[in-house]
Amino acid sequence: MVQSECRLLRGLLGFICLLPVCMSAAPDLCVSLKTVRDSLNATLRRRFMKMNFPINYTIQVHYEEVFRLRNISRLNMSNEEEPVQQRDLQDLWLWVSQQGIKRVLRVLPERHPTRSKYLSKLENLFRRFEELYNQKSPIDEERVLPERIQNIWDRLTDQYYEGWKSVTPKSILDNCYRTMLCLFKECFSKEDDNYDYCEVLNWRKGKKTT
Repeated sequence: MVQSECRLLRGLLGFICLLPVCMSAAPDLCVSLKTVRDSLNATLRRRFMKMNFPINYTIQVHYEEVFRLRNISRLNMSNEEEPVQQRDLQDLWLWVSQQGIKRVLRVLPERHPTRSKYLSKLENLFRRFEELYNQKSPIDEERVLPERIQNIWDRLTDQYYEGWKSVTPKSILDNCYRTMLCLFKECFSKEDDNYDYCEVLNWRKGKKTT
């Protein structure tokens, strides 16, 4: 049952082709993704996801929904028998990002400024990007995911899973932003060819707006 649900989710997401191929065939995907990036800039994240919440306010998310650069590095570790493809990580990024937005929206009152002026619009941008990608990408129903990726999907979609973690609303979008630049660097690398978006230390040194 869980595996069927995972397969359905991956099919809906549509992230089933390698990014360089997709992006070269459909540059408008990068345009859509850059619109998402612009709405995730540091100023907006700080204003709507930190300043509009009480100090030290947190929400509960699944452990696997805390998707950071370190997670990408670990999943990319060499495993010749079951290599992780870039599209596997992109699938996770899109699902986790949308789930994170939904979790924050659930705790916000209808008239909360973060809901009406920011998150609802951001959620729509993610939907548009997802729809565009689905239109451009074929679906591979036969591919079997690497075990460590499948295990993550199983936990993400298990309604009885009790692995919870407290995080701040802002950290959800901080992780979304950084991992997006890493996993879709073909869309952004021309803007700064010498910067490695996947390197954790580069972000800590403050070389980029975070």
